Amino acid sequence: MMKHRGFPGRLPGTDFQFTIRRGNPRGVTRLVARPRHADRRPADRRADAAFLAALIEHFGDQPFERGNLDAGRLGWLLGREVVPVDDPFDPESYEALLRVDLDRARASFPALFDGDGFGDAGDGR
Repeated sequence: MMKHRGFPGRLPGTDFQFTIRRGNPRGVTRLVARPRHADRRPADRRADAAFLAALIEHFGDQPFERGNLDAGRLGWLLGREVVPVDDPFDPESYEALLRVDLDRARASFPALFDGDGFGDAGDGR
């Protein structure tokens, strides 16, 4: 499992995890696209925005390996702002290639791109 050096481990001051320390000995946690509803808590929205900002800062729009990125946190963005590169995509592989779709990210989280930082972090639905 590739460890993404320099990638933040969590949202500062919270328990929102961005990376894992080691692979799951019982098997790789499957990546599953999770629905984002309009009534999500503001803290969850900030975590999504911060994670997406870290992905953009670290990888831009280039393909990257899933590696030690948290499956649950990726699930909130998967299929929208983060898309698979591989065809067929293996959601149970640490080597699966993903990339950030900057157009979708800009539409979902406009505050990340307007120069104000995280602001209200967009609606993130």
